[in-house]
Amino acid sequence: MQTATHQTPGFADQKPGTSGLRKKTRVFLTPMYLETFVQAIFDATGGAAGRTYVVGGDGRYFNDRAVQVIVRMAAANGAARVIVGQGGILSTPAASHLIRLRRTDGGIILSASHNPGGIDEDFGIKFNMPNGGPAPEAVTEAIFAKAKAPGEFRIVEGQDIDLNAIGESNLGDMVVEVVDPVTDYATLMEGLFDFPAIRAMFAGGFRMRFDAMHAVTGPYATEILERRLGAAPGTVINEVPLPDFGGGHPDPNPTWANVLMDEMMGEGAPDFGAASDGDGDRNMIVGAGCYVSPSDSLAVLAEHATVAPGYAGGLKGIARSMPTSGAADRVAEALGIPAFETPTGWKFFGNLLDAGRATICGEESFGTGSDHVREKDGLWAVLLWLNILAATGKSVSQLLADHWARFGRTYYSRHDFEAVDKALADTLVADLRAALPGLPGQTLAGLTVASADDFAYTDPVDGSTSAQQGIRIGFEDGSRLVLRLSGTGTDGATLRLYLERYEPDPAKQADEVQDALAPVIEAAEAIIGITARTGRPTPDVIT
Repeated sequence: MQTATHQTPGFADQKPGTSGLRKKTRVFLTPMYLETFVQAIFDATGGAAGRTYVVGGDGRYFNDRAVQVIVRMAAANGAARVIVGQGGILSTPAASHLIRLRRTDGGIILSASHNPGGIDEDFGIKFNMPNGGPAPEAVTEAIFAKAKAPGEFRIVEGQDIDLNAIGESNLGDMVVEVVDPVTDYATLMEGLFDFPAIRAMFAGGFRMRFDAMHAVTGPYATEILERRLGAAPGTVINEVPLPDFGGGHPDPNPTWANVLMDEMMGEGAPDFGAASDGDGDRNMIVGAGCYVSPSDSLAVLAEHATVAPGYAGGLKGIARSMPTSGAADRVAEALGIPAFETPTGWKFFGNLLDAGRATICGEESFGTGSDHVREKDGLWAVLLWLNILAATGKSVSQLLADHWARFGRTYYSRHDFEAVDKALADTLVADLRAALPGLPGQTLAGLTVASADDFAYTDPVDGSTSAQQGIRIGFEDGSRLVLRLSGTGTDGATLRLYLERYEPDPAKQADEVQDALAPVIEAAEAIIGITARTGRPTPDVIT
C-alpha cells in the first residue's frame, strides 16, 4: 500500500449549503475537487487518525467512484475503520442510524437529496456528526475555510476495494467493513411501530402504493413493506435504484411523483400512497383522492403519534422549520408541550433532539422525522402513517377532516421559481428586506400587513444565532407569506414563496387550496413582484 500526498490549490466555491456541498456532477469530476473537500472534512474535525466513519450514499452517478476515493483517503489519514453500505449504498436516515448505533466519529454521506442525478445533473457530499446529524454551521464554516485554502490531500493509491462483499477486509492498517444497508434500519423501524397491527391491516385487504422513484429507498421499502409487513408484491414501484433515477426527478411532490398522483386520484385508487426521494429522507403522503400537505402531515403525525409503541410515552415537544405552517403548533398547545420554530435545515433540530426538548420534527419540504435518528426520514413517516391508520381504522381523508374539525385548517402552499438569475434573485430579496419597515399597516389585496421581519434564530440549547433565515410577512387575519432563497439547488437561484391562511370554520375547510390562498398570492405579488421582475407568470413547481 502506497500513500501519496498531492497539492491542492483550494476551491473558493466549496461553501456548504443547507445540507452539504452540492454542485453539478461535472464540477465534482474536476481534478482534486472531491479530494479537497474530503480532506477539509478530516482536517476541520480534528483529523481522522484512530477514528471510525460511516460512508455511503444514494447511488446516483459518481457515488461508486466517490466512495472509493473517500475510503482510500480515510486510510491515508490514519482512520481505524470505515463502515460502508454494500455497493456504497446507504439512505441518509439509515446512515444516521448506523453512526449512532455503532457510536462512530461521524459519517460522510453522498447525496444531492431530491435533485436529479447523472453526469450532467447533480451530486453532493456532507459530513454528519457523531450524533448522526448534519454538521452545524460552525463545523461547515471550518470545513469551508480549509477547503478554500491551498494545501494538500492524502490518499492511498491502489486497486479498488470490493464493496459488494459483506464482511471485513483491510486497507493497510484500516479495517473496511461492508454491511447490509437495510437490515439495521429495518430492525429499528420494527422496534418503533406496531408491525403486527399493520400486518393485519394488509392481510385484511388494505392496499398501498409506494413510489421509490428509482432512488435509494427501493430496497428498504421492499424489505419492510412487502416482506416484513406483507403488503402485496408490486406495492413498491420503481424499486430499483438507478444512477440517473431512471431519467426522473426524485423529488416526492405532486409534480414529480405524478404517476403516483394519477393513480391515487383515479378510479379504484389504493387506500394509501407514498413516495420518497433520492436519498430517502423525504416523503409524500396521499390517500385515495386526497393529498396531504407536509405541514398537515406533521400535525397529524404529532396528534396521533402515541399509538405507535416507540412514542407511547408521549412527546416532549414538536419542532418545525419557520416556513412550515403553524398547524403543528396548535397540536403542541393542545398536548401541553413546547413548539419550536427553527430555520430551514435539519441541522437546526439536532440540539433540540439531543437535549430531549423535542421528539417529532418537520419541514414543509416533505421532510419529517423524530429523535430515533438525527435526519428526516421518509420511510419512518410512511410507517407512522400506516400505524395510525391501523390503530384508528380511519382513512387518510377521515383523519384529515377530523384533524381540521378539531384544530382548524391551515391552507398552505409553496411556489418555487427555479433557475432564476442569481443576481436578479439577490436584488429582489435585498429590495424586499429594505422595504420591511414600511410594510406594517399597508393593505394589499384586502389584507392588512401586521408584521414584517427577517427571521433570526437563537438556539435555545447552546445560544448560537443564525440571521437572515427568511423574510416573514404576517397579516391581521392570521395569513402569512414567507420568501427565502433555497440552499439546495445547483443552477441559478430558486425563489421559494410560502403561502398560508388559517381557517377555523369547518364549513369553509373544503375549498381548493390555491383558491383559498388567492388573496395571499395577490398580496405577495403586490409586495414582492416576482412575476413582474422575473417575467415568470407562474411558478415552476407548486406544492
